Amino acid sequence: MAYEFVTVTREGPLTIVTLNRPESRNALNSAAHRELDAIFDDFAADPDQWVAIVTGAGDKAFSAGMDLKEVSKGMGALPKSGFAGLTHRFDCTKPIIAAVNGVAMGGGFETALACDVIIASANAQFGLPEPVVGVAALAGGLLRLPRTIGVKAAMPMMLTGKPVSAAEGHRLGFVYQVVEGDVLEAARAFAADILRCSPMAVRAAKEVVVRGMELPLEDALKQQSQWPAVKALFTSEDMREGPRAFAEKRAPKWKGR
Repeated sequence: MAYEFVTVTREGPLTIVTLNRPESRNALNSAAHRELDAIFDDFAADPDQWVAIVTGAGDKAFSAGMDLKEVSKGMGALPKSGFAGLTHRFDCTKPIIAAVNGVAMGGGFETALACDVIIASANAQFGLPEPVVGVAALAGGLLRLPRTIGVKAAMPMMLTGKPVSAAEGHRLGFVYQVVEGDVLEAARAFAADILRCSPMAVRAAKEVVVRGMELPLEDALKQQSQWPAVKALFTSEDMREGPRAFAEKRAPKWKGR
């Protein structure tokens, strides 16, 4: 499909989603949120798409967050899946990588935090500046950031609205890799590492991590074998293919089923 504010390309089992409003630093309006909701619905449901990358058009911004011009007019409604179709999406077990190519502010930072891995260009900046304009980061930023880096490390960012650099984000622990060159190429390389693994095993791993973090360890250990992606792994062709390929000394041919 063709979209107005987002572009989607597919490279084999890799989906690349580009926020495409560079004239507004890729700030997202209501229509962009609806497009992203549909895009990630399709990604989650497509058996041939295994990994996604989210990035921004241009080299200045991943996303400046919500389109405040639209908000000032009383608009700006979000879909049930949340900001960028991601922040309230809790049932997607496929990995999603944020390739942050510039500023990621407010909802832009919340979108990156909703992804599984953040890879950032050296000039990237991250922040939750909502208090400066009289609002709060209620699309998950105030909840995900302290869960990721700890309350004491997150609180200065959340109370002051001041941004941090990519290098500081890496030191704090929410950025996995800082890239001097093309951040999208670095994200592709990381995605290729994921794609060498069984997609069924990857989905099971993500599900266990996400669900397990909300439970005591003993309860998670008891329950994990009953979670959908784990049950799907145990009955999959991939689980038979992996050991067979190892025994035959060849590369596995994953089916994703």
